[in-house]
Amino acid sequence: MAPSFTARIQLFLLRALGFLIGLVGRAALVLSGPKFASKTPPPVTEPLLLLSGMQLAKLIRQRKVKCIDVVQAYINRIKDVNPMINGIVKYRFEEAMKEAHAVDQKLAEKQEDEATLENKWPFLGVPLTVKEAFQLQGMPNSSGLMNRRDAISKTDATVVALLKEAGAIPLGITNCSELCMWYESSNKIYGRSNNPYDLQHIVGGSSGGEGCTLAAACSVIGVGSDIGGSIRMPAFFNGIFGHKPSPGVVPNKGQFPMAVGGQELFQCTGPMCRYAEDLAPMLKVMAGPGIKRLKLDTKVHLKDLKFYWMEHDGGSFLMSKVDQDLILAQKKVVVHLETILGASVQHVKLKKMKYSFQLWITMMSAKGHDGKEPLKFVDLLGDHGKHVNPLWELIKWCLGLSVYTIPSIGLALLEEKLKYNNEKYQKFKAVEESLRKELLEMLGDDGVFLYPSHPTVAPKHHVPLTRPFNFAYTGVFNALGLPVTQCPLGLNVKGLPLGIQVVAGPFNDHLTLAVAQYLEKTFGGWVCPGKF
Repeated sequence: MAPSFTARIQLFLLRALGFLIGLVGRAALVLSGPKFASKTPPPVTEPLLLLSGMQLAKLIRQRKVKCIDVVQAYINRIKDVNPMINGIVKYRFEEAMKEAHAVDQKLAEKQEDEATLENKWPFLGVPLTVKEAFQLQGMPNSSGLMNRRDAISKTDATVVALLKEAGAIPLGITNCSELCMWYESSNKIYGRSNNPYDLQHIVGGSSGGEGCTLAAACSVIGVGSDIGGSIRMPAFFNGIFGHKPSPGVVPNKGQFPMAVGGQELFQCTGPMCRYAEDLAPMLKVMAGPGIKRLKLDTKVHLKDLKFYWMEHDGGSFLMSKVDQDLILAQKKVVVHLETILGASVQHVKLKKMKYSFQLWITMMSAKGHDGKEPLKFVDLLGDHGKHVNPLWELIKWCLGLSVYTIPSIGLALLEEKLKYNNEKYQKFKAVEESLRKELLEMLGDDGVFLYPSHPTVAPKHHVPLTRPFNFAYTGVFNALGLPVTQCPLGLNVKGLPLGIQVVAGPFNDHLTLAVAQYLEKTFGGWVCPGKF
């Protein structure tokens, strides 16, 4: 399945265009971008900000800490740091303080013991942020699309409602890429978000505002969505934890845009957080009745697991080579698992992984079980209203007149080219089924697969335009329908986060979450920006 000469020429032209656009963007950044005295936010000095969601909830239940003090501490941090990172795009501080006061009043009445409180409200008083693409009552819900800039949520998305019912207190909504379809979080409504480890670098997308907000200690738990890595890439670039659950476990209702057609099977809503111990409790709440499909309460004996690892995709001509920093970080994990944990660890070469991008496109082109076609991206840009001409928008963009971002215009231009005809669809569908079978046989119910979260650490702003296919390192697992947890592995010599994906078989999320906690304990987990 070597690429044709024509395909290589098209790829070269696409990258050349991306490179030129990237140069223009970088020049604009230098000339007009925001200037800050430091390239990172100030380190955290308030101890309350360095506790997990579970720890905060326990202290609040025990009445050792007032909820209003916790919320105020986060508000203070947001006011100090958010102007630099632009992660939170709309605050709800007044409402949050009222809700915190109500929690303290409830606890002062002492009508319920700690065990009852924990059972009813596991996240009582814990600050929460939510990706803007999800409905949060009274907050904007535009997904960065100018046509929807006046859209205000009248209700809560299902997962948001469940977290609020569990006691969490939303502080605001976070930035995303336009229509959640690019891996840099920037749009014409809210602007661009910046990486707290270096403001000149990206936060990822599409849940990038959530990623940088959590990493900068402006929140402790958050809600993201993932159809191609939109939880895991921001979690990786920002050095935090993010989990893409097994498909169909967590409800997606209440976000824009909603996947239709075959995409419905692969869009996943999941938790993002700084501390691994918050992942499973969040997932239990967010899944609602769907949690019965998982085995989160099953004890995992890590030494008895079978670990498999692969350091790159096998050499796809579409993707960048994997950074040596990331390969070395992965090998440190492998050595530790072998020599310290004493687990079975095996290096594998899954040859079909080099078709990751093609498999993802196959997924995105698929019809639903009811025969329904996936929504066209160009129709989403018009929000089912005014027709959008991508070529005309490109001309307008060059003149500074378009209301759309260049990644969205580019995707709309390429949409028909990228859409597979039936022959190509059937060919790569067969590859996907073969690779899935190979992985399922390898993993069974006691195996996990270690794989890079991305070929590079967080690139500088606009660089993704020159490497548009790198997201396939995460997107492939959406196509394969497997649960994945992104785990931080410290920082490289330039102070940018390292990380790794931990993959398991369907509905074996408990394995990846257990490994995440172990890696956090062993390699340190989240590192506070500006600390070094």
